[in-house]
Amino acid sequence: MELENERKTVVRFGLKMVASGLTTGTGGNLSVVDRNTGTVAISPSGIEYGVLQPRDVVLTDMQGRVIDGEAKPSSELGFHLSLYHRRKDVQAVVHTHSPYAVTMACLGWEIPAVHYLVGFAGKKVPLAPYATFGTPELAEIVAEYIGNYNAMLLANHGLVAVGSSMDTAFAAAEEIEFVARIYYQTKSIGHPVILPDEEMEIVLEKFKTYGQKKMGDSCCR
Repeated sequence: MELENERKTVVRFGLKMVASGLTTGTGGNLSVVDRNTGTVAISPSGIEYGVLQPRDVVLTDMQGRVIDGEAKPSSELGFHLSLYHRRKDVQAVVHTHSPYAVTMACLGWEIPAVHYLVGFAGKKVPLAPYATFGTPELAEIVAEYIGNYNAMLLANHGLVAVGSSMDTAFAAAEEIEFVARIYYQTKSIGHPVILPDEEMEIVLEKFKTYGQKKMGDSCCR
């Protein structure tokens, strides 16, 4: 089976996404790109992660043409492709409907550096304006607003995280959901203290060498 490892990765992390509470039902989507062949393995549209099999994962080229797979690719294929075109360092994309991140997105709030783990995204988590799901407009907005960040909020929609591997993209999605929860809780109680840019610059530099770093990883746990 073509790109078997990548397809298995999409299935494994789809299950993990549900188990971690980052989405429900068939919500959200994941993909991995093989830069050598320009082939994208992306979760299919409308199939529950609990029954998803590697053969259900759809392969497309970088223009969105289906190469292999009988299912329809995710409705958000467009913004996955736009991210791969915009950011050559990105090898995987994770899109979640995680509750605290979605809460921030529905409030129209960016997530500032309320906790240093916001560094999984950058100095903050930026917010992109709303566009209907699955549209070319949304794909353009995602590519425009991602900048050099590794996670972003989509207004009234959800969270997008990217990484040099599925491990790093998923770690960013998990950690930003944690930071979104902390920001929600601190705002509910009082006025959170936000870390200054100078401190976040130190944090981002330390992230480069933290943990058991693998070659090509842009950030570490």
